[in-house]
Amino acid sequence: MKSRNLLIAIPGLFLAITAMAAGNHAGGHGGVDEIGKPGVASNVTRTVNVDMTDDMRFHTSKIAVKQGETIRFVAKNSGQVKHEMVLGTAKELKDHYEVMKKNPEMEHADENMVTVAPGKSGEIIWHFTKAGKVDFACLQPGHFDAGMKGVVNVASSKAQSKGNGHVDNKH
Repeated sequence: MKSRNLLIAIPGLFLAITAMAAGNHAGGHGGVDEIGKPGVASNVTRTVNVDMTDDMRFHTSKIAVKQGETIRFVAKNSGQVKHEMVLGTAKELKDHYEVMKKNPEMEHADENMVTVAPGKSGEIIWHFTKAGKVDFACLQPGHFDAGMKGVVNVASSKAQSKGNGHVDNKH
């Protein structure tokens, strides 16, 4: 029985190794629940345009959203080199960037990221489920270190109250 299970597992292992060798990068990101979840196009509440340029900046690098919103990010590459927009925690982005430096031709296929060729646009549809800060960055080698980063500030959808049922108003 063990040898039969091993024979079934070996092709899957080779398939996984082949996918990694080909530079395809799909799934497996921890932390996605911390920053929200992939959104559904029919639930988009608004569109945010983000321009990526060769000065290694996101033009629209500070974005404000509300908890519960589903945002369509349209990432336009106005530069001459490949750029990307990756949503994540600060730690996740830094860790992923270290992997990207070792594997610069890695292609992304996760729903919290988009790689965009020069002169093209791509999109991410994201549902922000938790209040707090969500970082984003370009993880192409050299771009992150050059400062190609931004932040999405997610405001709580709950009204701040003092426990007496009143919002903090002066009477």
